[in-house]
Formats: sequence, structure tokens, C-alpha cells
Amino acid sequence: MNPVDSQSATFSASRWTRGNLFFPTRITVTPQHVSRVKPRLFGSSEESIAIGKVASVQISTGIIWSNIRIDSSGGSDPITSHGHRKADAQRIRDLIESYQTAQRK
Repeated sequence: MNPVDSQSATFSASRWTRGNLFFPTRITVTPQHVSRVKPRLFGSSEESIAIGKVASVQISTGIIWSNIRIDSSGGSDPITSHGHRKADAQRIRDLIESYQTAQRK
């Protein structure tokens, strides 16, 4: 296992939320990038933003689930995902912020 794999974290959306019943969305955060993978019956779609290009992370929480939006400073479309646990959404934000801080040093 290389060092990058040991520093990555993956968070899956709940199957109990819309659009995630059969193929839940996954957000993966590494020191290099944050990506959203949406599996499909045949293949998957993936969006990625480099950690240094993340402009903001917005979390909107409901009673149980949270929605997360990760905006890019490069002007590309944001990464959005819904149906994550509150603690997972906060952990995603914290990881992105800590990786950005580490890159600036």
C-alpha cells in the first residue's frame, strides 16, 4: 500500500436517501484531490477537484442527513452530494481544510 492510499478517506451516502438506493454516491478525500463517484448499473461517473483548487465547502444539515457542496476556485461545476451523515459531512470538510493547510506549509 502506498502512502497516499493510507491517507485517503471514503464516505458513502445513505441508501435511505433519494438516488442512492441501489448505487450510493461516494466522496473520497485524499491529500491531492476530492472526488465524487456515482456508480451506475454499467460503469460510474466521477468528478474531481484538486485540494488546492477547493474554494469552499458548504454543508446543509437536516434532521438526520446532510447535503454537501464543494466549490472550485477554477470556475468548474461544484461537487454536490446528498444523504451523508452529519459527522461524515463535517469530517469531509475538516479533511479538506487540513490538507489545504498542509499544502500551504
